[in-house]
Amino acid sequence: MTVSVARLDLAAIRADFPILQRVMRSGNQLAYLDSGATSQRPLQVLDAEREFLTTCNGAVHRGAHQLMEEATDAYEQGRADIAAFVGAEPDELVFTKNATESLNLVSYVLGDSRFDRAIGPGDVIVTTELEHHANLIPWQELARRTGATLRWYSVTDEGRIDLDSLQLDERVKVVTFTHHSNVTGALAPVAELVSRAKAVGALTVLDACQSVPHQPVDFHKLDVDFAAFSGHKMLGPNGIGVLYGRRELLAAMPPFLTGGSMIETVTMEASTYAPAPQRFEAGTPMTSQVVGLAAASRYLDAIGMDVIEAHERDLVAAAIEGLSAIEGVRIIGPTSMENRGSPVSFVVDGVHAHDVGQVLDDEGVAVRVGHHCALPLHRKFGVAATARASFAVYNTRDEVNRLLAGVQRSLNFFGRG
Repeated sequence: MTVSVARLDLAAIRADFPILQRVMRSGNQLAYLDSGATSQRPLQVLDAEREFLTTCNGAVHRGAHQLMEEATDAYEQGRADIAAFVGAEPDELVFTKNATESLNLVSYVLGDSRFDRAIGPGDVIVTTELEHHANLIPWQELARRTGATLRWYSVTDEGRIDLDSLQLDERVKVVTFTHHSNVTGALAPVAELVSRAKAVGALTVLDACQSVPHQPVDFHKLDVDFAAFSGHKMLGPNGIGVLYGRRELLAAMPPFLTGGSMIETVTMEASTYAPAPQRFEAGTPMTSQVVGLAAASRYLDAIGMDVIEAHERDLVAAAIEGLSAIEGVRIIGPTSMENRGSPVSFVVDGVHAHDVGQVLDDEGVAVRVGHHCALPLHRKFGVAATARASFAVYNTRDEVNRLLAGVQRSLNFFGRG
């Protein structure tokens, strides 16, 4: 189905983000093209947190006074709203401090012998060369701790997962992969990877940080066992991440962190633990952040994720077309829009990515430069760093044009134009 971006009231949306009106030190208005690193927050999210903190702030799941009851209700309603946004049940969502912690939680527990699907010597963990370090290093550590072997799908020259590069067998116990690359913008063939994992009895773990903010996502329909995403990339607060897990898996898993809130009974000799998800939420939780993330989910849902996806695809296509037309610019990732979204990463011949970023900053255009926490992928493409433009619902075609003009200016400035 074709969705018209005309349904998007971009002026009204941008009015919800006052920071977008900021004039930078260069004298130029901000063009924020770094939402893949962290997104800006709308007034609705800030207001939701402020309302919670000024009217019903209290310790959740503790005591019996009115503020505690209201805070607990807001916290659990937030869980329900976020779950509905990603196609899950409320008791299948665990709140963490970020997606990195969510992925570490899964990888740590998979090394715990109390879990009946724990990883051990001789087992194989499978990932891909596309991964952010947060979905690579925890699995390296799990392999080191357990004696398992880490293997991976390589990537094609276009920056997609090469499905022909690895065959799975019964030794594979977990397959973990990014839904949407934070460098190449390529979308993973989730159905095929899940099918392959199921065929050998392996669990699946999805890094959904770059997909949940930008396209419709339903974890039940994707049929993955676990998924992780973060609040700050989807118009929500910092300090809040989410782990989705199938109910039966969470129920069987031992805890990751221990302490208050996650217990059932405690004696001086031993303890028993609360049911999931509370079992995995030790200590004082992120109360106002959950309220803010729920507000972000409602904000995105009200616009419509299909509309947001269509709008961002329009921006990405314009950026790819424009960058491809500039001599000396090479895009790292697919140059067609098939199974592709934001971001757009690129290198400029003879100009270091940091210099490109500085010239763009002088124009008020904010992009990320570096390896984007994906060093193996950059080595695969033979580059030390790239410049990366990433888009969100509040970006405009004019900002894409400013990006293109800034890249051309960087070539001219360094004598490459």
